[in-house]
Amino acid sequence: MAILVDGATRVIVQGITGREGAFHAARMQAAGTHVVGGVTPGKGGRDQAGVPVFDSVAEAVAATGADTSVIFVPAPHARDALFEAADGGLRLVVCISEGVPVRDMTEVAAHYAQQGTTLVGANTPGVTSAGMCNVGIMPADIFVPGPVGVLSRSGTLTYQIVHDLTQAGLGQSTCVGIGGDAVHGLGFAECLELLDGDPATEVVVLIGEIGGDDEERAAAFAAEGLRKPLVAYVAGFTAPAGKTMGHAGAMVSGGRGTAAAKAEALESAGVPVARRPSQVPGLVAAALAGGSAR
Repeated sequence: MAILVDGATRVIVQGITGREGAFHAARMQAAGTHVVGGVTPGKGGRDQAGVPVFDSVAEAVAATGADTSVIFVPAPHARDALFEAADGGLRLVVCISEGVPVRDMTEVAAHYAQQGTTLVGANTPGVTSAGMCNVGIMPADIFVPGPVGVLSRSGTLTYQIVHDLTQAGLGQSTCVGIGGDAVHGLGFAECLELLDGDPATEVVVLIGEIGGDDEERAAAFAAEGLRKPLVAYVAGFTAPAGKTMGHAGAMVSGGRGTAAAKAEALESAGVPVARRPSQVPGLVAAALAGGSAR
């Protein structure tokens, strides 16, 4: 099993005729993902990456039975694409677009809550269930099926740590990039709850960074009832206050959101926190050897 996406997931690509959309649609297909169509307004009726292109999400869903969308749309237009995806009846939307205005994402988040649609991102590398489905831009070839769930705010750190896990013989169940912006869809705590109920996941890796409170919320969830082992890595111990570090949401402000404070919150909840990415596989192996109950 897995969370969010699996071998039965049917994906449409919003922005499939653009450079990034076309490129990653082909990569998702090569990974075995069922990409069943694409959406670009005004370009309906043509083919791209071997699948039909539609003028609207509603048309694509009606024709293909899609249940998931991945959005490759420039940030100024992402709000409209996100609203259209939710209104089109999709259960899951993954938004790759980076730099979506905070006001737009605030409106999107409220609309998705009202519609009951699950949102991952924006500014996310996507969701991968190893060996089954890859929705987004993650390099599928570094993943192998296994018992380790991975949650992350960072794309490149995800790839590094997943690669290290694979090299150590520690395969993955589902990997979710929650997104690096200040306002986003699913957070760490919500994803932890999903992985806690996933029979295929025995241990979870959380990859955090400075800014926001996702790591602190995850620590609270872990302390209150997470049944499976959780290990973490938090980037940014030397990050200066007031400076954005890579992601719009990665900024220490007013003394809050530091890596040290996040590590302290997690460790207080009984979660071991690596100080280097290379330490993560060892912590995972120890957690697996110690059993699945917290």
